Amino acid sequence: MTRLTIRRYPDPALKTPAEAVTGFGPDLATLADDLYETMKAAPGIGITAPHCGILKRLTVIELPELGGRRDYVNPEILSASEEVMTHTEGSVSMPGMTEDVTRPKAVRVRYQTLHGEVIEEDLEGFAAICMQHEIDQLDGIFWIQKLSRLKRERLLKKWEKASR
Repeated sequence: MTRLTIRRYPDPALKTPAEAVTGFGPDLATLADDLYETMKAAPGIGITAPHCGILKRLTVIELPELGGRRDYVNPEILSASEEVMTHTEGSVSMPGMTEDVTRPKAVRVRYQTLHGEVIEEDLEGFAAICMQHEIDQLDGIFWIQKLSRLKRERLLKKWEKASR
């Protein structure tokens, strides 16, 4: 496994929608392994290929409630609950920065495995929050765009100061 370089905010790759994965094979599995290695070293609990400048719709998430590591190829949200929850979020592309984000508490997602098998799954709670966060990133929506203007500006000032 190779540790990839994580792009830092405001890298353009973090604002660019990723392309659908069409090739399923050893190269995709290697990329997923490399993303996992990179995520663990960051450290993080989720990472997308765009975090490393690779504009493909692939994310790796590792949570106990998901049974450990899960690879999601071409994930999409099919439906979301009206009930919401607030959770502290951050990003491997903006280490040390966190803020509370409110999102739907449950989602139904469709994705493919590394072998191309299509799966639909219901996620709730923290797992649902993580999946929405990573799908946003695949869509070119960096998590701070979910914040109010005031919170976002405050966080960006803090990030600029920390990045000096």
